[in-house]
Amino acid sequence: MVGGTYLLEGGDLDLTVVVATSGEAGLIADESLATRENLAEVREREERAALAAGGQTGADLHFFRYPDGGLGDVDREELVGRIADVLRAARPEVVVTFGPDGGTGHDDHIAVSEATTEAFHRVREEPGAGGAFLRLFYGSLPQSELDELYARWRSRGIEVDPGAPFMPRAVPDDEIDVSVDTTAIAKAKYEALMAHETQVPEIQALADPDHDLVFARESFVRAWPLPADTGDDPSAPSLFAGL
Repeated sequence: MVGGTYLLEGGDLDLTVVVATSGEAGLIADESLATRENLAEVREREERAALAAGGQTGADLHFFRYPDGGLGDVDREELVGRIADVLRAARPEVVVTFGPDGGTGHDDHIAVSEATTEAFHRVREEPGAGGAFLRLFYGSLPQSELDELYARWRSRGIEVDPGAPFMPRAVPDDEIDVSVDTTAIAKAKYEALMAHETQVPEIQALADPDHDLVFARESFVRAWPLPADTGDDPSAPSLFAGL
Protein backbone atom coordinates (compact mmCIF):
# COMPACT_ATOMS: atom_id res chain seq x y z
CA MET A 1 0.00 0.00 0.00
CA VAL A 2 1.96 2.88 -1.30
CA GLY A 3 3.15 -0.15 -2.78
CA GLY A 4 -0.34 -1.27 -3.41
CA THR A 5 -3.01 -3.89 -3.19
CA TYR A 6 -3.23 -6.30 -6.09
CA LEU A 7 -5.98 -8.74 -6.89
CA LEU A 8 -6.40 -11.28 -9.66
CA GLU A 9 -9.79 -11.99 -11.18
CA GLY A 10 -10.60 -14.00 -14.28
CA GLY A 11 -6.98 -14.11 -15.38
CA ASP A 12 -6.71 -10.31 -15.38
CA LEU A 13 -4.95 -8.04 -12.96
CA ASP A 14 -7.24 -5.64 -11.14
CA LEU A 15 -5.18 -3.08 -9.27
CA THR A 16 -6.10 -1.21 -6.12
CA VAL A 17 -3.58 1.36 -4.87
CA VAL A 18 -3.54 3.20 -1.57
CA VAL A 19 -1.39 6.33 -1.28
CA ALA A 20 -1.16 7.33 2.37
CA THR A 21 0.40 10.78 1.90
CA SER A 22 0.44 13.05 -1.13
CA GLY A 23 4.07 14.14 -0.90
CA GLU A 24 3.55 17.82 -0.20
CA ALA A 25 6.91 18.05 1.60
CA GLY A 26 8.82 16.66 -1.35
CA LEU A 27 10.99 18.05 -4.12
CA ILE A 28 9.80 20.65 -6.64
CA ALA A 29 12.17 20.16 -9.56
CA ASP A 30 10.86 23.12 -11.55
CA GLU A 31 8.94 26.06 -10.11
CA SER A 32 6.70 26.07 -13.18
CA LEU A 33 5.35 22.64 -12.20
CA ALA A 34 4.08 23.33 -8.68
CA THR A 35 4.16 25.53 -5.65
CA ARG A 36 4.56 24.43 -2.06
CA GLU A 37 0.84 25.18 -1.61
CA ASN A 38 -0.38 22.96 -4.46
CA LEU A 39 2.33 20.28 -4.57
CA ALA A 40 0.09 17.63 -3.02
CA GLU A 41 -2.52 18.14 -5.75
CA VAL A 42 0.16 18.07 -8.46
CA ARG A 43 1.71 14.89 -7.11
CA GLU A 44 -1.67 13.19 -7.06
CA ARG A 45 -2.01 14.01 -10.76
CA GLU A 46 1.47 12.62 -11.29
CA GLU A 47 0.47 9.39 -9.55
CA ARG A 48 -2.46 9.00 -11.93
CA ALA A 49 -0.17 9.73 -14.88
CA ALA A 50 2.33 7.14 -13.65
CA LEU A 51 -0.36 4.47 -13.43
CA ALA A 52 -1.51 5.36 -16.94
CA ALA A 53 2.06 5.12 -18.24
CA GLY A 54 2.21 1.64 -16.74
CA GLY A 55 -1.01 0.63 -18.47
CA GLN A 56 -3.13 0.77 -15.32
CA THR A 57 -5.74 3.38 -16.28
CA GLY A 58 -8.44 1.36 -14.52
CA ALA A 59 -6.70 1.15 -11.16
CA ASP A 60 -8.82 1.86 -8.09
CA LEU A 61 -6.80 4.65 -6.50
CA HIS A 62 -7.25 5.86 -2.91
CA PHE A 63 -5.54 8.99 -1.55
CA PHE A 64 -5.61 9.14 2.25
CA ARG A 65 -3.94 12.58 2.34
CA TYR A 66 -2.19 12.22 5.66
CA PRO A 67 0.61 14.73 6.39
CA ASP A 68 3.77 14.01 4.42
CA GLY A 69 6.45 13.04 6.93
CA GLY A 70 3.92 12.76 9.75
CA LEU A 71 2.35 9.36 9.23
CA GLY A 72 3.95 8.04 12.38
CA ASP A 73 1.91 10.56 14.38
CA VAL A 74 -1.41 9.44 12.88
CA ASP A 75 -3.61 7.38 15.17
CA ARG A 76 -2.53 3.80 14.44
CA GLU A 77 -6.00 2.30 14.76
CA GLU A 78 -7.38 4.87 12.34
CA LEU A 79 -4.74 4.08 9.72
CA VAL A 80 -5.14 0.33 10.10
CA GLY A 81 -8.90 0.69 9.95
CA ARG A 82 -8.86 2.70 6.72
CA ILE A 83 -6.56 0.22 5.03
CA ALA A 84 -8.73 -2.65 6.28
CA ASP A 85 -11.80 -0.98 4.76
CA VAL A 86 -10.09 -0.85 1.36
CA LEU A 87 -9.07 -4.49 1.66
CA ARG A 88 -12.59 -5.58 2.54
CA ALA A 89 -13.95 -3.82 -0.52
CA ALA A 90 -11.27 -5.05 -2.93
CA ARG A 91 -10.92 -8.62 -1.59
CA PRO A 92 -7.43 -9.04 -3.08
CA GLU A 93 -5.78 -12.39 -3.40
CA VAL A 94 -2.35 -10.76 -3.15
CA VAL A 95 -1.32 -7.71 -1.14
CA VAL A 96 2.02 -5.93 -1.62
CA THR A 97 3.49 -3.29 0.66
CA PHE A 98 6.84 -2.00 1.92
CA GLY A 99 9.05 -4.24 4.01
CA PRO A 100 9.58 -3.50 7.72
CA ASP A 101 12.47 -1.13 6.86
CA GLY A 102 10.25 0.93 4.57
CA GLY A 103 12.60 0.32 1.66
CA THR A 104 14.60 3.43 2.52
CA GLY A 105 14.12 3.75 6.27
CA HIS A 106 11.47 6.45 5.66
CA ASP A 107 9.22 6.73 8.72
CA ASP A 108 6.08 7.09 6.57
CA HIS A 109 6.93 3.93 4.63
CA ILE A 110 7.59 2.00 7.84
CA ALA A 111 4.24 3.12 9.24
CA VAL A 112 2.50 1.98 6.06
CA SER A 113 4.22 -1.41 6.21
CA GLU A 114 3.20 -1.98 9.80
CA ALA A 115 -0.38 -0.78 9.33
CA THR A 116 -0.91 -2.74 6.11
CA THR A 117 0.44 -5.92 7.66
CA GLU A 118 -1.89 -5.53 10.64
CA ALA A 119 -4.87 -4.73 8.41
CA PHE A 120 -4.16 -7.72 6.15
CA HIS A 121 -4.17 -10.18 9.03
CA ARG A 122 -7.19 -8.58 10.64
CA VAL A 123 -9.31 -8.84 7.50
CA ARG A 124 -8.13 -12.28 6.38
CA GLU A 125 -9.23 -13.70 9.75
CA GLU A 126 -12.75 -12.28 9.47
CA PRO A 127 -15.70 -14.50 8.51
CA GLY A 128 -16.27 -14.57 4.75
CA ALA A 129 -12.64 -13.87 3.83
CA GLY A 130 -12.24 -17.20 2.06
CA GLY A 131 -10.82 -17.01 -1.45
CA ALA A 132 -9.08 -13.69 -0.77
CA PHE A 133 -6.05 -12.53 1.24
CA LEU A 134 -3.99 -15.51 0.14
CA ARG A 135 -0.56 -13.88 0.15
CA LEU A 136 1.20 -10.86 1.65
CA PHE A 137 4.43 -9.69 0.05
CA TYR A 138 7.00 -7.06 0.93
CA GLY A 139 8.67 -5.30 -1.99
CA SER A 140 12.38 -5.83 -1.35
CA LEU A 141 15.84 -5.19 -2.75
CA PRO A 142 18.37 -8.05 -2.77
CA GLN A 143 21.67 -7.17 -1.13
CA SER A 144 23.63 -8.24 -4.22
CA GLU A 145 21.78 -5.70 -6.38
CA LEU A 146 22.40 -2.90 -3.93
CA ASP A 147 26.06 -3.86 -3.69
CA GLU A 148 26.32 -3.73 -7.49
CA LEU A 149 24.64 -0.32 -7.59
CA TYR A 150 26.99 1.11 -4.97
CA ALA A 151 30.00 -0.37 -6.77
CA ARG A 152 28.94 1.42 -9.95
CA TRP A 153 28.47 4.70 -8.10
CA ARG A 154 31.92 4.45 -6.51
CA SER A 155 33.47 3.65 -9.88
CA ARG A 156 32.11 7.00 -11.10
CA GLY A 157 33.56 8.82 -8.11
CA ILE A 158 30.28 9.09 -6.20
CA GLU A 159 30.66 8.86 -2.43
CA VAL A 160 28.27 6.38 -0.86
CA ASP A 161 27.00 6.52 2.72
CA PRO A 162 24.66 3.51 3.01
CA GLY A 163 23.39 4.71 6.38
CA ALA A 164 22.34 8.18 5.21
CA PRO A 165 18.64 9.12 5.40
CA PHE A 166 16.45 7.65 2.66
CA MET A 167 19.20 5.50 1.18
CA PRO A 168 17.99 2.14 -0.15
CA ARG A 169 17.74 -0.75 2.28
CA ALA A 170 18.34 -4.35 1.19
CA VAL A 171 17.69 -7.86 2.46
CA PRO A 172 19.96 -10.93 2.11
CA ASP A 173 19.51 -12.59 -1.27
CA ASP A 174 18.42 -15.86 0.31
CA GLU A 175 15.41 -14.11 1.87
CA ILE A 176 13.97 -13.20 -1.55
CA ASP A 177 11.04 -15.46 -2.40
CA VAL A 178 9.85 -14.06 -5.72
CA SER A 179 12.04 -12.47 -8.37
CA VAL A 180 10.32 -11.13 -11.48
CA ASP A 181 12.25 -10.44 -14.68
CA THR A 182 10.96 -7.03 -15.82
CA THR A 183 13.34 -6.31 -18.68
CA ALA A 184 10.48 -6.60 -21.18
CA ILE A 185 8.64 -3.73 -19.49
CA ALA A 186 11.66 -1.69 -18.42
CA LYS A 187 10.67 1.19 -20.70
CA ALA A 188 7.16 1.35 -19.23
CA LYS A 189 8.59 1.29 -15.70
CA TYR A 190 10.90 4.16 -16.55
CA GLU A 191 8.10 6.19 -18.16
CA ALA A 192 5.89 5.60 -15.14
CA LEU A 193 8.59 6.94 -12.83
CA MET A 194 9.27 9.92 -15.08
CA ALA A 195 5.58 10.83 -14.92
CA HIS A 196 6.42 12.14 -11.44
CA GLU A 197 7.76 15.30 -13.06
CA THR A 198 8.33 17.24 -9.86
CA GLN A 199 10.67 14.47 -8.69
CA VAL A 200 12.60 13.93 -11.96
CA PRO A 201 16.12 14.94 -10.75
CA GLU A 202 16.05 12.33 -7.99
CA ILE A 203 14.68 9.70 -10.39
CA GLN A 204 17.28 10.45 -13.04
CA ALA A 205 20.12 10.40 -10.52
CA LEU A 206 19.20 6.84 -9.62
CA ALA A 207 17.86 5.45 -12.86
CA ASP A 208 19.52 6.95 -15.91
CA PRO A 209 23.14 5.74 -15.59
CA ASP A 210 22.09 2.32 -14.26
CA HIS A 211 18.95 1.67 -16.27
CA ASP A 212 19.90 -1.95 -16.94
CA LEU A 213 20.16 -2.73 -13.23
CA VAL A 214 17.35 -0.59 -11.79
CA PHE A 215 14.65 -1.77 -14.19
CA ALA A 216 15.64 -5.38 -14.82
CA ARG A 217 13.96 -7.06 -11.88
CA GLU A 218 11.41 -6.72 -9.08
CA SER A 219 11.94 -8.77 -5.92
CA PHE A 220 9.70 -9.68 -3.02
CA VAL A 221 9.76 -11.37 0.37
CA ARG A 222 6.70 -13.44 1.18
CA ALA A 223 5.51 -12.26 4.58
CA TRP A 224 2.49 -14.59 4.71
CA PRO A 225 2.08 -17.49 4.62
CA LEU A 226 5.63 -18.12 5.72
CA PRO A 227 7.42 -20.94 3.89
CA ALA A 228 8.27 -22.53 7.26
CA ASP A 229 4.55 -22.76 8.04
CA THR A 230 3.48 -24.22 4.70
CA GLY A 231 6.47 -26.40 3.93
CA ASP A 232 6.40 -25.33 0.29
CA ASP A 233 9.00 -23.66 -1.88
CA PRO A 234 7.84 -20.06 -2.40
CA SER A 235 10.38 -19.34 -5.13
CA ALA A 236 8.47 -18.27 -8.22
CA PRO A 237 8.68 -15.89 -11.18
CA SER A 238 5.33 -14.29 -10.27
CA LEU A 239 3.40 -13.11 -7.25
CA PHE A 240 0.41 -14.97 -8.63
CA ALA A 241 1.99 -18.34 -9.44
CA GLY A 242 -0.51 -21.11 -8.75
CA LEU A 243 -3.48 -18.80 -8.21
